[in-house]
Amino acid sequence: MGIRNVIDLFFPKVCYTCYNQLLDFEQHVCTHCRHQLPITNFHHNEDDTIKKALYGRAKIEHATALFHFEKKGIVQQLIHNLKYRGYQDIGVFLGQWLGNELKHSAAYNDIDMVIPVPLHKKKLKSRGYNQVAQFAIEIAKALDAQYNDKSLIKISNTQSQVHKKRLARWQIHNEHFSLSNAELITQKHILLVDDLITTGATLESCISVLNKAENVKISIATMAIA
Repeated sequence: MGIRNVIDLFFPKVCYTCYNQLLDFEQHVCTHCRHQLPITNFHHNEDDTIKKALYGRAKIEHATALFHFEKKGIVQQLIHNLKYRGYQDIGVFLGQWLGNELKHSAAYNDIDMVIPVPLHKKKLKSRGYNQVAQFAIEIAKALDAQYNDKSLIKISNTQSQVHKKRLARWQIHNEHFSLSNAELITQKHILLVDDLITTGATLESCISVLNKAENVKISIATMAIA
């Protein structure tokens, strides 16, 4: 019995959503759960749901999300495991999935740079990783684009703004990001990525900051949309 077989015997790989043991040909999510994932197909159908949500608030070129998000649903389980349980390979898995699809979409063929929504340095130190980083890195690889986590900076450590009204959220978020190394993004088409879009306040604020650089174009890609 090889080392891999011994490891699998004592530490079997399980599905990150239902926790059943994975078969040899399955990775991260079992076949049953994968078929249950609520895929949006936004980038295949040129759906402008996200652009409409941000209309009048932020100018974007293109926008997509891999999944629809529902409370207590399968996508929430995936993102929770990525964000709070340290399963960073979920970010790799989802980034490879979406990246492979976007590289076949003409709308995303001219992306120059992929930028993740950042964490504040205190939260990054506490958690140990930005849950969006691996997702962004894999998309950048697929699109043959640069990965940049140096230009968009989170400058204040905030609590959840879930229960605040939209205007209050915007006013808060708009003070929480800053631009560094602006020359790195000048005249670039940027793909801004995050895990989940709800009201769009965070992405709106990030876009406002990125637009301080000269002649940038911005598109959006997220793991899910609520």
